[in-house]
Amino acid sequence: MSCMLSPCRFPACFPSLTPPVRISNRSAKINNIPLALCLSSRLSSISMSQFTSDSPNDDTKADDDNNGDVLVQYVVLRRDLIDAWPLGSVVTQGCHASVSAIWSHKDDPHTLQYCSPQNINSMHKVTLEVKGETQIVNLSEKLNAGGIAHKLWIEQPENIPTCLATKPYPKSTVSLVFKKLKLCK
Repeated sequence: MSCMLSPCRFPACFPSLTPPVRISNRSAKINNIPLALCLSSRLSSISMSQFTSDSPNDDTKADDDNNGDVLVQYVVLRRDLIDAWPLGSVVTQGCHASVSAIWSHKDDPHTLQYCSPQNINSMHKVTLEVKGETQIVNLSEKLNAGGIAHKLWIEQPENIPTCLATKPYPKSTVSLVFKKLKLCK
């Protein structure tokens, strides 16, 4: 069985290739990365950008991860919309909220560090879910009360709260607020 892999979709597997590559053995390795990992749609906590070692601060990032102080952006989607809307539409809502939260806090030190050239290829996001509109609005109110900067994305012209995203924070600062929410699957 063979498949086509595009370097555009899997740049860590093909750092120097531009055309798609045909692979016929799924147990093969590409640049010492198992092909199955390159093809996996769910990498759990591993980001494809973590496989590249051309970043000067790889040791610092590992230390940050061990201390729990890695910068993370939380994105929370509504399960009822995931079940009712096309997947692309729900993902787009999350992207809107994420970009808006970052842009609204573009001068914040954590946001500047999160988007810095040395960190741009190793961003950490956690995507969670709530049941519906009531829960997303309640979560937004809880974040406001706790002083956690975020963007509640409200789709217009329908005026529907679809998702929210925080600005980047050290994980140890905000993880407890999101502890009871489920990972979005």
